[in-house]
Amino acid sequence: MRLVIADTGPVNYLVQIGHIGLLPRIFERIALPTAAEAELSHPLAPPSVRLWIAAPPPWLEIHDTAGLPQPSGLDKGETAAIALAESLRSDLLLIDERQGSRVAKERGLRTTGTLGLLDLAADRGLVDFAQAIRALEATMFRRPKALLESLLLKHNKPRAD
Repeated sequence: MRLVIADTGPVNYLVQIGHIGLLPRIFERIALPTAAEAELSHPLAPPSVRLWIAAPPPWLEIHDTAGLPQPSGLDKGETAAIALAESLRSDLLLIDERQGSRVAKERGLRTTGTLGLLDLAADRGLVDFAQAIRALEATMFRRPKALLESLLLKHNKPRAD
């Protein structure tokens, strides 16, 4: 995939579990709206996340979404991420929040969240899925139990190479 737009949540969790480097390994371009940048910089954000966004890597594009039509009823980061994904015609929107993902899909955007990204990375041999989940469990990450169990079962099966 060429271009991914990221909302605050997936970036936050990928930084916390030490897997933010997966993004440039999977996608050609990674963009973040300034509203998500502000949320990642917030004093209540985890210190590792604030430190990371204070000196973002060169592969991360940060875009101002002021003036772009934005959906209502979501937080600033989600609305800005959806608006940026529409504006840049992204291949994928990384978003964890269910309501935000639903709105994005209704607007014709393809979405996945932190678990979907880790699933994709594990399929490509870039990450140990179970180990990444153990790291996620040490954060404030919320996930549907059935989905998590299904993915853990999928990645626990021996490969028939």
